[in-house]
Amino acid sequence: MSAILDTVDQRTNLAGHNRLELLLFNLNGPQSFGINVFKVCEVIRTPRLVRMPHANPAVAGVAHIRGNTIAVIDLCLATTGRPLEDHATASVIVTEYNRTTQGFLVRAVDRIANLNWQEIMAPPPIASGAAYLTGVTRVDDRMVQILDVEKVMAEVHVVDGIGLVHDGLDKPEGADRRHVLVVDDSVVARKQIKGTLDQLGVPATLAKNGEEALELLQSWARHPEGTPFHDLLMVISDIEMPRMDGYTLTAEIRKDDGLKHLHVLLHTSLSGIFNKDMTTRVGADDFLAKFSADELGQKVVEMLKAASAA
Repeated sequence: MSAILDTVDQRTNLAGHNRLELLLFNLNGPQSFGINVFKVCEVIRTPRLVRMPHANPAVAGVAHIRGNTIAVIDLCLATTGRPLEDHATASVIVTEYNRTTQGFLVRAVDRIANLNWQEIMAPPPIASGAAYLTGVTRVDDRMVQILDVEKVMAEVHVVDGIGLVHDGLDKPEGADRRHVLVVDDSVVARKQIKGTLDQLGVPATLAKNGEEALELLQSWARHPEGTPFHDLLMVISDIEMPRMDGYTLTAEIRKDDGLKHLHVLLHTSLSGIFNKDMTTRVGADDFLAKFSADELGQKVVEMLKAASAA
């Protein structure tokens, strides 16, 4: 099973070209699900799991893997309310999200699919709030649902909810006269970022993917009157998003004479040196791993102070 991930280094070439690779897997039924390979550390047979008292029911237990103790989440129970039927033959996908390592218990891992982000559609509006999806696509005539792992982790308390900006953070005056564009496909992530900005008193506009954000920015630039364009402090963008990823969004902003001056912060659960290097390659101004309200708040405050000084 480790052979599935033995060419991850080659996959870094996909980033910056609006491409991704999904690790496909199944839960109890035939429906295929996917998560980005960049977030996957390894795939293993289910190890011995130790139940923890008072843990969320979706946490199947903790396991010792490569010297670390990690929580293993029953992904089927977390998303459908029904537990995975057979743990003995199941697999665990070990992942890194939002600065934490955790495992996801799944029935079976299928394969890796190479896709363009434009092939990933946003979930239907009726499902986007309640469902655990950030996108849907087709692979070999099969529907594949891309899970909103940040929503899963927030609900099982692997990560904090909105979080609070530290009271000691110096908040410059005039924050309410600035504006931030937030771009993220995850409902939970948008809520977290918006909550941080609300605490700082900074108004925000929310977009669900890079394509929507770019169209919005270009519209504002063409007709700035009555829009937040002249007060736009920064763009805070996720990397993984349907239609257009954050790397491509940044590159498109830098190619547009009316937008290239904008400050772009890539804010993502994809941590690691590679992503920091890509930040420079595509022309982003900064990179921040999700999610710390304090650290994000500090970045915004630094921009507010720079704007006031200018």
